[in-house]
Amino acid sequence: MRRNLKSDGQLRPVDLARAHGLSTQAVRNYEAAGILPAAARTPHGYRTYAPLHAQALSAFLALAPGHGHQTATSIMQAINRDAIEDALQLIDESHAQLLDDRRTLQAVEAAVRDLVPPPPERGDMFVGPLAKRLGIRPATLRKWERAGLIQPRRDPVTGYRVYSPADVRDALLAHQLRRGGYLLEQIAPLIAQVRSAGGVAPLESMLADWRARLSARSRAMLSGAAALNAYLACRPALTRGNSAAEAE
Repeated sequence: MRRNLKSDGQLRPVDLARAHGLSTQAVRNYEAAGILPAAARTPHGYRTYAPLHAQALSAFLALAPGHGHQTATSIMQAINRDAIEDALQLIDESHAQLLDDRRTLQAVEAAVRDLVPPPPERGDMFVGPLAKRLGIRPATLRKWERAGLIQPRRDPVTGYRVYSPADVRDALLAHQLRRGGYLLEQIAPLIAQVRSAGGVAPLESMLADWRARLSARSRAMLSGAAALNAYLACRPALTRGNSAAEAE
């Protein structure tokens, strides 16, 4: 029978897993992915973990809600190969994305406050210029049309799609909502509500939910930063690197 490795400061995979509400397979997967430093092995080949591994796992689990699983993984991988600057850049980029999302929300809120903006200077628009204005492909506009988000008319002579100022408004709002992470099937009834001028209560409720999710991400990033800082503070490799830099 294997001894309980807790008695000498070491942790079995099951100890690490239970402490974080995970399966032992998940712990092994995290190690294989580079989220955790490599485990030591007993003479019989069993994995053994240390408090440093527990700190790393806590950091990853704290980072994931704010930065997402993929970015949190990349951050931990960079730290575990001592590429600290790479990890910090990933964190900065994630914060920049959150700021951009906040600005997008503010743009959507402005669009909702002004449901009928002034017509574009050139009046009606064709698919190419509208797609360029939004920074998307014409095929995306056609997809939105099939989903009922926009309803351009057809030129009777050429058959080309013609977007009125109201269509442009709907396309702008759809674009902003897509950037906010909403699905086409979620956006379509909201656009219809705006189009029929039946009130903006559904949009206001959705924007409140969006704002709450951004705030939750922001708070999660704070928690992740605290846990990551604790992990960095106890990493021997980082301590050695700092000492070497100071000696120079």
